[in-house]
Amino acid sequence: MTISVVVPAYNEEKYIGACLQSLLENAPNAFLEIIVVDNASTDGTARVAKQFPGVRVVPEPKKGLTQARQRGLLEAQGTHIAYLDADTRLSPSWLRTVRKNFAANPNLVALSGPYDYDDLPVWQRTLVLAYWQFLAMPASWITGYVLVGGNFIARKDSLREIGGFDTTIAFYGEDTNIARRLHAIGKIRFDRKFLIFTSGRRIVKEGLLKTAWTYVLNYLSEVILKKPVTGTYTDIR
Repeated sequence: MTISVVVPAYNEEKYIGACLQSLLENAPNAFLEIIVVDNASTDGTARVAKQFPGVRVVPEPKKGLTQARQRGLLEAQGTHIAYLDADTRLSPSWLRTVRKNFAANPNLVALSGPYDYDDLPVWQRTLVLAYWQFLAMPASWITGYVLVGGNFIARKDSLREIGGFDTTIAFYGEDTNIARRLHAIGKIRFDRKFLIFTSGRRIVKEGLLKTAWTYVLNYLSEVILKKPVTGTYTDIR
């Protein structure tokens, strides 16, 4: 397998450097390419990204997370595409978990795992980890799919087979939408060991309960109604 990493980024000057540094440090020479999709940023996101060796910055002037993800799909050359958020940082075991899962299951089309919001207080991190254990894991067993948009890797041919990302979805529910459609053609695995570190800025801004409820609501809506119920979102920067 060859892996293209796609990092959608809108005004991520503050975080993108740590994200790219973690890729180079935790998986040196492991990726075919690292693509930062500059999604109509008005800050120094592109300038910071270009400072890292081997990183290619691709502009996507139409703002929107799914627009940026789709641009990454069109640009990527690898057999597999890893989608990471710009405020994430790779764990040392991330790449090893990828290779282990795809080698063990030829029917696997996508692998995903949880966030660890390592800048939050311990009690909030503990609640979030319980969320993954007692809500996300059972949901993946029942429906066959749970996918975290800022931490997943999928076969490129499978993404193309289902027509790529639904660019009519603004933000919430986009990851469950792609998971539901990928599940129709293959297996999706949610592995708690496939962990990635990320910023808790949305939880800090909007609150833990509100954030969790919004994600759960849109997950259920995509599963049952095949569309998200939350059409608007706030950029937290």
